[in-house]
Amino acid sequence: MIKKLFLILIAAVVIGMFFHFNLHQLLTLEGLKGSMDQFSQYKAQSPLLVFGGFFLLYVVVTALSLPGAAILTLAAGALFGLIEGLLVASFASTVGATLAFLVSRYLLRDTIKQRFPERLDAIDAGVEKEGGFYLFTLRLVPVFPFFLINLLMGVTAIKAWTFYWVSQVGMLAGTFVFVNAGTQLAQIESLSGILSLDLILSFALLGVFPFIAKGILNVFKKRRVYKNYTKPKKFDRNMIVIGAGAGGLVTSYIAAAVKAKVTLIEAGEMGGDCLNYGCVPSKAVIKSAKIAEQIRHGEHYGLENATPQFSFKKVMARVHKVIADIAPHDSVERYTNLGVDVVKGYGKLLDPWTVEIKLNDGGTQTLTARTIVIATGARPFVPPLPGIEETGYVTSDTLWTKFAELDEAPKKLVVLGGGPIGCELAQSFARLGSSVTQIEMAERIMIKEDLEVSTFAHEALTESGVNILTSHQALRCEARDGKKFIVVKHNDTEIDIEYDELLCAVGRSARLKGYGLEELGIETNRTVVTNEYLETLYPNIFAAGDIVGPYQFTHVAAHQGWYAAVNGLFGNLKKFKVDYRVIPWTTFIDPEVARVGLNEQDAIDKGIDYEITRFEFEELDRAITDSATKGFIKVITPRGKDKILGVTVVSEHAGDLIAEFVLAMKHGLGLNKILGTIHSYPTWAEGNKYAAGEWKRAHAPEKVLNMLEKYHTWRRG
Repeated sequence: MIKKLFLILIAAVVIGMFFHFNLHQLLTLEGLKGSMDQFSQYKAQSPLLVFGGFFLLYVVVTALSLPGAAILTLAAGALFGLIEGLLVASFASTVGATLAFLVSRYLLRDTIKQRFPERLDAIDAGVEKEGGFYLFTLRLVPVFPFFLINLLMGVTAIKAWTFYWVSQVGMLAGTFVFVNAGTQLAQIESLSGILSLDLILSFALLGVFPFIAKGILNVFKKRRVYKNYTKPKKFDRNMIVIGAGAGGLVTSYIAAAVKAKVTLIEAGEMGGDCLNYGCVPSKAVIKSAKIAEQIRHGEHYGLENATPQFSFKKVMARVHKVIADIAPHDSVERYTNLGVDVVKGYGKLLDPWTVEIKLNDGGTQTLTARTIVIATGARPFVPPLPGIEETGYVTSDTLWTKFAELDEAPKKLVVLGGGPIGCELAQSFARLGSSVTQIEMAERIMIKEDLEVSTFAHEALTESGVNILTSHQALRCEARDGKKFIVVKHNDTEIDIEYDELLCAVGRSARLKGYGLEELGIETNRTVVTNEYLETLYPNIFAAGDIVGPYQFTHVAAHQGWYAAVNGLFGNLKKFKVDYRVIPWTTFIDPEVARVGLNEQDAIDKGIDYEITRFEFEELDRAITDSATKGFIKVITPRGKDKILGVTVVSEHAGDLIAEFVLAMKHGLGLNKILGTIHSYPTWAEGNKYAAGEWKRAHAPEKVLNMLEKYHTWRRG
């Protein structure tokens, strides 16, 4: 901070001296004309000294954004002629602009990043891809104040070298015009005479040229991409969607809603992983497990503690009934009625417009479409541990079928993985009677959450009977004497853990194989590589959902489905970049953990000047009536402002409570707006309002309150 203040002081002194000694009068057209004879004499006596001094003066004027750069450019032409003048003015102006750029970055970027982190991140992302291009177009048009461009670009993340060479090239045309005019200085009456309307329009057209060139380049890129293929003259469909999970269902639904002819291809169950193997069955078993836990602790509700009596087989049967009850929402019949042509089979790309479908009934069908969307989802990742295939395992996909055959929960269950899926299932099966050991290689479970949230989750699972082993690395699986063991390493010591069932929950990997992506050269790097519009290498082939990332959530897949449909069908008119600014997620342990935006660790990593507002649920009337007071709301805001940067909710119904904050962040509403909204009493949602009230209390206007106190004292006489 001291260094920055010192730099500001030096700049202020130099600028003050500049105006105090009336140097700005020399940098006017009249001043330049009046001093040309004297400058010419100096040049004749000491040409190198004058050249160097002129260069240095130009750099200082530009670096400090002082008025007179245009006059100095004229002077370069008048003093040194066209060639030498262009040389000195071009390099001096670029060096000075770069210094101004660096000063702006040093003085302003950190401050602006702290105040507007999201906006600057978005700008930086754009600058990383297109920064040089846009800077070049701005430099071509002298109408844009160059000093302002210097300062604004310094706030962005554009590289200094990129800024320098793009400025050098981009300003060359304008510099040439002024230097050339300077060679005929006596005939110039005003600067406006140099920048005539015709010349300004010419520069404007020159500025548009890069966009035209970029458009032409894109056309050639497309031709090069498609050069080995023949585009059909007619198409069977407007859109083909491969995969009927959340992303594919939303994409095809929107396409049908706008009257496009769309085919949805799915070989397995409609609804994808979420309905059949993930969100739905896991939440069903979580509910049963929670009821069992409440029966054990009936005293919390004025009842007697009891051992829950249940059939594990019936619990699993209920899980499958829930799936069956929800299945009609995603069924072939429903989507057919909505106007979607649903085909059961495996789709594979033959070329950018053609899909071959191996039908489930054994036949083959080939369809063409102007747009194709790949939404094939992801599958559980199984670590390549020695012996794991021989000893057997289940995943979050397969356990529902295997466990449905069991009369009771596995006596000894090992859950490999400390992420959301592992935590949810570990707690649930522990509550349903399994002796659960959860193994996590990292130092804590739920590593993406704040430390206190991870600690809270650890305590909650431990209370439910889960034996959590963090900092334990799985090495191999073994079978000995009819028993199964997983061998883990902790502090250089190997430990054997016996199990009846091993549940792998260490993450999910995108389904990339078998769809023709490799044959078409579509880039995959753990996921399908797309641009911000969800376009792959081929602009007519899109991808959505878990196969894309960056978030493997059902609601994000549905979110992407909208963009894939709209960009795929109407991208020739208008394309939309996918908006990932406000993405909520919930881990359905008990109590639930929900989050949107930044958590505290994120704010620290980004260097944001933040503050925390907390509300403890032990203060909420509804939480007290439900005997569920454990948990809190934690809001991250910029210091002194009510803008919401992120929220973490730990409580019952946290996944529902977070929705109000998601809405607020999406539409730029601060905590004051939430505080001013009526919430029903007594509800869990009041916690959001009380959290906003805590922020307001911490930012009460003390001076105004003191004045009001005196006013009321006066009113009492």
